[in-house]
Amino acid sequence: MPKGANRVLFTVAKCGASCSLVLLVIFLLGACDFIRIKKDPAEGNPVRKPVARVGSSYLFQDELIGIAPVGVEVEDSVARVTAYVNSWIRKQLVINEAMKNIDIDQLEVERKVLDYRYSLIGYEYQNFYIKQNLDDSVADQEIETYYKERLDNFILKQNIIQGMFLKVPKTAPRTKKIKDIMYSKKSKDQVELKSYCISFSAAYHLGDSSWIEFDRLVVNSPLSEIPNKVQFLRSHNYYETMDNDFLYFLKIDAYKISDNVSPLEFVKQDIKNIILNKRKVELARKLENDVYENAAKRKDFEVFSN
Repeated sequence: MPKGANRVLFTVAKCGASCSLVLLVIFLLGACDFIRIKKDPAEGNPVRKPVARVGSSYLFQDELIGIAPVGVEVEDSVARVTAYVNSWIRKQLVINEAMKNIDIDQLEVERKVLDYRYSLIGYEYQNFYIKQNLDDSVADQEIETYYKERLDNFILKQNIIQGMFLKVPKTAPRTKKIKDIMYSKKSKDQVELKSYCISFSAAYHLGDSSWIEFDRLVVNSPLSEIPNKVQFLRSHNYYETMDNDFLYFLKIDAYKISDNVSPLEFVKQDIKNIILNKRKVELARKLENDVYENAAKRKDFEVFSN
């Protein structure tokens, strides 16, 4: 009997039938070990022990292997296996109910099962193959070439800016110095500004060389309520405002209006992802073609004429 089985059996006696499924799983798991298939000593073959039954369908111990990965806590293992068993029961009940109430085209079901099986196994192998063979380095020149050849694909849907934004409580110290530090090019002032933001600001953006969507930058501030943001961006390179609790400081170094071509820097990561996704598609296609051609050379398959 597995370690801890006495405790489990005692709990079964107290818990009753409503707990039997969960406790059966605990018993099968033992105190710390996952399910192992026992062998019939007389025959030397695995003995499949049922865990649950719905009608004439059975769920066996060996079908639960791998549901709870090695190393997880006992309670987590029990929860995962119990959830799987309960899910299996529910699905089998639905299948049985469907079989009683509608006509099922078994051949069509089998075709769909085969397609689904292929999709699962093929997907896993494709991922393995791609991981082994993908060159994930993308040169800046390749990104720039892709961008220039497809400018119409990179039209801005939002206004974007380069600059700084600070949201500071009115009670914060030295707020009158913020503008001067924001405009300073001295390294010590830039370090001081970042330190100030970390210590006192409720929100900040100091990436003055990176592009960011204006609406995203000023969300939850009075600036988000500006009726004509295009006109605002064209009219201001610095702006301060406040509400009941906070002061807001905005410095605009550059801006781009929606419906114009996006700067390369703003879409650089998107282009890199596109290029990598194209490589993945090409690798998946190559894998399928290589497998087919190699199998044809080995005569692993044949098509029979009618």
